[in-house]
Amino acid sequence: MIKSLIKKILPRFILNWYYQFFPALGALIYGFPSKKLTVIGITGTNGKSTVVELLTSIFQQAGLSVCSISSIRFQIKDKVWQNKLKMTMPGRMRIQKFLRKAVNQGCEYAVLEVTSEGIKQFRHQGIDFKTAVLTNLTKEHIESHGSFENYKKAKAELFKKADVLIVNLDDKNSDYFLSFNAEKKYGYTLKNEKRDFKVFKPEDIGFNLKLKGEFNVYNALASASVALSENISIQDIRVGLEKVEYISGRLEKVIHKPFSVFVDYAHTPDALENVYKTIKPEQGRMICVLGSCGGGRDKWKRKEFGEISSKYCDEIILTNEDPYNEDPNQIIEDISKHTIKQHKKIIDRKEAIKQAIGLADNNDVVIITGKGSEPWMVVKDNKKIPWDDREIVRENFNRTN
Repeated sequence: MIKSLIKKILPRFILNWYYQFFPALGALIYGFPSKKLTVIGITGTNGKSTVVELLTSIFQQAGLSVCSISSIRFQIKDKVWQNKLKMTMPGRMRIQKFLRKAVNQGCEYAVLEVTSEGIKQFRHQGIDFKTAVLTNLTKEHIESHGSFENYKKAKAELFKKADVLIVNLDDKNSDYFLSFNAEKKYGYTLKNEKRDFKVFKPEDIGFNLKLKGEFNVYNALASASVALSENISIQDIRVGLEKVEYISGRLEKVIHKPFSVFVDYAHTPDALENVYKTIKPEQGRMICVLGSCGGGRDKWKRKEFGEISSKYCDEIILTNEDPYNEDPNQIIEDISKHTIKQHKKIIDRKEAIKQAIGLADNNDVVIITGKGSEPWMVVKDNKKIPWDDREIVRENFNRTN
């Protein structure tokens, strides 16, 4: 509460000075560790964590020592621990401390998930990025940045200083991100796109991905493109990709039979629709549990969530997610008035999940979106309640089966 008040009172230039001070200080204190690493930054609206995971697997398969940070977890070589910060890019001096630890343990590569909010708060400064990767760009954090253009420009900061640019050519913003000067530029595509630089397509690698959905083919291509730019062999890329059986909280299948239950992080309209299209069953119903993450933020999403769920879901349960200081009942109402299909409103997320599982019959699919593998639900006054959608699913399924 006090932190939010200070942000509202202080002039923007003072806040910017504050945000820039700690990354610079951290780089100095920890001896500019990124200069001793090949650092790859992954940005975009969706797919960042998956690309981090896939690329880490490829590097390990190639026998390289790698560290990585994503919204899911931290990793230094074989040591992995959950990201419990409710923050993708750690603030203050945490990233520099992490990179110094990685250097001390002999890492050669660092793969970092880079967010627009992190860039806005200068958390990327003091890090020498060799490679910048764009997964895709759709509307997100509009209220925070003021407009989609500002959001896009924030992402572009990563591309202004990188030596190698890797871009999804099927994204309509690709030309903008390729317009910055760089030593090398690469693209990846599912279409027959011709450019005056190297373009990668699935047939160039021939992988058999275990992850579902076309969007994950794009994520695999992004990862493979980075690896190819680092002269990693096709064989290591293929094996590295195929080793990844699932991504924690990203279309993660928690229950397999007699019906399926998936948990997914989808928190943008584009991601939600892609998930629904991917797992919509040919036989059986799709039972959807959803809310709107980030109370007080991006309220425009609620209308689209209501419309998308009405289009794809057979049963809809609207529930609480991360309300922060906003009334969760109001958030649900904002979605409800645009959900033209009949639906339930259950404020208690545990109860919502329980009822969804209770509704499911053989061949049905239950999909619970918005939190994925997040370990907290954040409520009023930034209070964090321990949480795991997957554990709640398992508990309720085991009680009734």
